[in-house]
Order: sequence, then structure tokens, then C-alpha cells
Amino acid sequence: MAIETDQGLPLALGVGRIRTVAAVLISEVNQAVPVNRLIDLAWDGDPPARARGVVHNHVHRLRQLLAGQAELATRGQGYVLLADPGSVDVHRFRSLVVGARDAEPWAAVAMLRQALGLWRGEALADVPGERVRRTLGLGLSQGRLAALQELGRRLMLLGRYGDVVTELTGWIVEHPLHEELAALLMRALQASGRQAEALDHYHRVRRHLKDQLGIDPGPALSEAYLAVLGGSHSPAPTASGRPKSAARRPAPAAPAYAGPPAPRPHGEPPSPGPDAGPYVAPYVAPYVAPYGRSQRPGPPPRIAQLPPVVADFCGRDRELTLLDQHLERVPQPACVVLAGAGGTGKTTLAVQWAHRRKAEFPDGQLFADLRGFERPPMRPGTVLTAFLRALDVPEAEIPESVTEAAALYRSLLAGRRLLVLLDNAGTPDQVRPLLPVTPGCLAVVTSRRRLSGLVVRDGAALVRVGPLTSEEALQLLGNALGRQRVEADSEAARELVERCDRLPLALRIAAARLMAHPEWSLECWSKKLADERRRLQELSAHDADLAMETCLYLSYRALSSGAARLFRFLGLHPGPCVELQDAGVLAGQDTERTHRHLAELCDAHLLEEHAQGHYVRPEMVRIYAVQRVAAEEPQHARDQAARRLIAHFAQHREHRVSPC
Repeated sequence: MAIETDQGLPLALGVGRIRTVAAVLISEVNQAVPVNRLIDLAWDGDPPARARGVVHNHVHRLRQLLAGQAELATRGQGYVLLADPGSVDVHRFRSLVVGARDAEPWAAVAMLRQALGLWRGEALADVPGERVRRTLGLGLSQGRLAALQELGRRLMLLGRYGDVVTELTGWIVEHPLHEELAALLMRALQASGRQAEALDHYHRVRRHLKDQLGIDPGPALSEAYLAVLGGSHSPAPTASGRPKSAARRPAPAAPAYAGPPAPRPHGEPPSPGPDAGPYVAPYVAPYVAPYGRSQRPGPPPRIAQLPPVVADFCGRDRELTLLDQHLERVPQPACVVLAGAGGTGKTTLAVQWAHRRKAEFPDGQLFADLRGFERPPMRPGTVLTAFLRALDVPEAEIPESVTEAAALYRSLLAGRRLLVLLDNAGTPDQVRPLLPVTPGCLAVVTSRRRLSGLVVRDGAALVRVGPLTSEEALQLLGNALGRQRVEADSEAARELVERCDRLPLALRIAAARLMAHPEWSLECWSKKLADERRRLQELSAHDADLAMETCLYLSYRALSSGAARLFRFLGLHPGPCVELQDAGVLAGQDTERTHRHLAELCDAHLLEEHAQGHYVRPEMVRIYAVQRVAAEEPQHARDQAARRLIAHFAQHREHRVSPC
């Protein structure tokens, strides 16, 4: 559970029963909640004598936290959170689901996808208390599954069977015993001409039900099985989950396994998975069949999943040369990590280089966005499944175990030359199962972290990606905005690129805003960015993925609590260069802990150790830290930290020599 400001910034809710109190009040927004109910849910029906006072303290803290965002009022013997229901995700979810019931199928699909997109993991997973999770969380989870079923039914009505397979595949991994979802997937597979996969999925679910619950498939799954077995395209299911014309029949006895799925006709492409890139070559691929099954004839597949290059790419000669050198090195590393802060253009660089050198990898290129700093991140098993589909392994033969899937994936790469581009990795463990081990294959990984574990344990090479040089930044601005407009006001253009910290993302956003307003001069726009209070807000393309503030927030959110606290207090430091002792004084902690947290900030590219014990930070990072300390630290804590730093400066004024 999270509470965010109108700008999408998280509020520091803390841990413990305050989360339970907040969850109940938010879920029942604009409704009075009795104190006794809050106590009952917070302590699972067994409260201590001081419970009422604890709830009162939690409500007081929530009032402070929500000041300016919502009102938490007292109503009789309880409390009510007064807020716009549209600002509460759970109410937006319910409203969208209700609205989809009477909408046309295409509109319902859009509304249901929007509703399901509001979820971030399991409902109330971080809220303590079994009773509140059972009372509120279970109902929310059931509503989520019901919305997913409705989405599948509407897509079936539209004849978008491939979309149904894509939407349901990942969910069924999390809910392998949900018969209605399994039945929907079977019908979609059958309608897509993948009857063998539909039957295989039925047998898999039947085994799960028998082994874990000791029961046979119910009516929905049984009817879907009979429809697939009969070879007819069953009509779209109704709200009950059954086809309109389906008669009630008893569950069939489990048939004997009929052998491996029949091969697809020559020339039919494999179906893409939910995270697979575009598959451009026809299906002609053999593979080393697991579990002793026979191989299929034909040449290996040609896979081309790389995203397109960015037209205005420029510069990066140093990084491109380093990548070339690693490719030509003997022995060649199996992995190269491109590490840099958010917005430095790591993905653009990796894609550009991959396109330039793809002739070195005649068997193709695989691509996956690992979403390492989003919630939830992409799981290695999901990516492996998509890669195995691209390598033309039938769905029924893809192992469920990540270890077995990784082994099959590496076996299929043996003797081939493929490039694997893994974008936006969060941790080494997210990457390791996806690394090729065959000489001639190469994995290029981009990350906001250095992923030192891959370098130390797996022998990966590391290429640091920093801001552009001033000349490269001017060239990028000219490519995006037009050289004439930039050259007409070169001095303002130089100020602009420096205020964007010479980051490609910030420069492209600035160029997009200027293109939308041709009457604005570069000098005018540069002056707008001079206002530190609005700089991050101005550098936004009004898209959650295209805003510098969002970019910094994702890096900040991934920090440990100690490093995040230190980052906030560094917002009270007046300059771009911070010494180790300054940081410790601000945070009020010992040198060892401060050094450890500073190292984490450097790993996240929020700081750079310029010399031993001396750290520098980009201007936008400093501005973001100023915002965070003002939003998340109480005034008295900020005042105390500032007084400590002033006293420290006064005491060591004569001895301060900064190499920054």
C-alpha cells in the first residue's frame, strides 16, 4: 500500500499498525469508520488496553502526512477520510469495472485494462494484521480476478484470441488452480488454432487439481476440454464463464496422455509471449528436444527482436569504442553491463550499438525489458518463457522450473551466435538465468546500478554511461529541435543543455516542449528552467515514463531505507560537492554507516565519488533531494541537521580543501 501526492511522489507512511489504520480509512473513503472497528482490525480482535490511544496517535500522524492532500476528520466515535474517490486507486478500480459491465466490448476492454493497470502487487501485502487482509484484501483480490475474467470474455467476443493468451498466461502462473481462467485460456488457444497446447494445458491443470486439492476439474474446465477435444470453435463465454449453447455435462474421466503436441504447419509463426519482441522470420526452427523427444528438421530460426534505433542519436564515441573492444577481446566476455543514471540514454546506446554489430550475430537478437525498477519487476521465468517461444519451443514443452527453463535456453543457444539485450535490469539475480554461456553469444545489460555481482562473479565487463559532453548535448539538441533554431541563439542553447545536466532524456523533453511552442525562444525556456522549484516539473512530457522527476523517483525508491534517509538529508547541503564528514553530520550517524550508504548512492548513480571521501552530484539530483527532505522529514529534524552542519563548517573552516 502506498500514498502519493498529486505529483506522484510517495509519502513516508512508515511501518506497523499505522498502515492498517490507513488502509481501512482509505478503502472506506468518505465513510465514518468507528474507532472500535479500527482497533479490532489492527489487533486481530485481541487489542491491548492502550489500543485506543495508539489509534489516536496514528490518526494524528496521518493528518500531518495528508495535510494539503486530503482531510482526516473526526465523526462521532470514529474518523472519516474526506477525499475525491477518484484519487483512491481501489475506488477507481471498482468504478471502472462497474462501468465496463454495460459498455461495448471495445470500450469495456479499455476500461478493464485501465482498472487492472492500477494494481501493484498483492492487495494489502505490506499491511499487518490477518483480519484486515482477510476482510479487505481477499475481496479486492477476488475482484481483480473477476475483472481479468471479464477482460478475457470481452476479448473473445472481439475475436482477439491472441490477446487473451497474452493477458492470461502470466496470471495463470500465479493462479494455477483457477479453473475459469484456465478454461478461458484453453478456448483462446483453440480459437487460435493451437488445439494441442489447449489440451496440454488442460492436463496440466487437472494434475495440479488432483495433486494439491484431490479433486477433478469442475464444469467450466470440463466443458472447455470437451469443446477443444471436439475440434469445434466454441462460442464466446457469457458472464457465467460458460458458452451460451453449452449443455451441462458431467466431468470427463481423465484421458490418457496422447503424446507431444502436433507440429505447426510449415511457415506458421510461433505465437509471441506477453513479453516477447516482434518475431519476423517464418517458423522453420529445429531445437534440441528436452526429455528425449525427437528433433525437428530445418535450419535454425532468425530472430530479430531489437527495438528501432533513435533517429537523432549522436556522440557516445567513447562508449561505442569500448563496446567494440569488448566484442573483439579474447576471450570475449559473455556479458557487458552498461551502467548509468536514469535518463543517460543507456537503452538508446545499447540498441544503436546492437544494430551496428548485428552482422556479428547471424542467428539473431533477443530483447527483453526487465523493468527492474518498476513494481513488479519482470521475473526471469517470464522472460525465459518468452525467449523459448521465440526459439520455437512449443508452450507445452517449456519447463515451469526456472532452473530447467534456463538449462533448455542455454542448450538451444549452443552452436549459435546470438545477441541478447537485457534492458533495465534491477539486480544480478534477475539477469543470471538469462545469460548465454556459449562462445559467440553476448548479453548486453543496461541498468541504473553497476551490477557489481555480475562483474565479480560472472566476469561481466562494465561500461559506465554518464552525461553527454557539452558539444554532444548541443548536437543532440540541434538534431531534435533543428540546427538553425539552436545556432540562432547558441548562448541560450549552451545554458539550456547545462540546466538539463546534459542528459539525453532531459534534452529530448526540452526539445519536445520547444517544438510544441515554436514562439518560445531558447532564452525564455532556459530562464524557466533556472527556477529550481519548477525545473523537474517543467522537464516532463506529461507521460509517467518521460519525466525527469519520475526518473529520479524510480532510482530513489529502490534505495535501502538508510541510504534514502541520507539522500534526503543531503538536500540540506548547499553545494554540489559533499564530503564524507559533511554527510555523516547531516544524517547524525557514524562514519562507517555513512560510508556504506554513500557507496549505495554511488552504485545507484545518484552520487559520484570524485576523489576519496569527496562526492559530487548533478544539479537535478540535488534539486530532487531538496524536494524529498522538505516532503518527508519533519521541520524539527531539518532544523537540527542544518544546525549540526553549520557548526561543523565553522569548526573545520580553516582545514577544508575540496578537490571537487
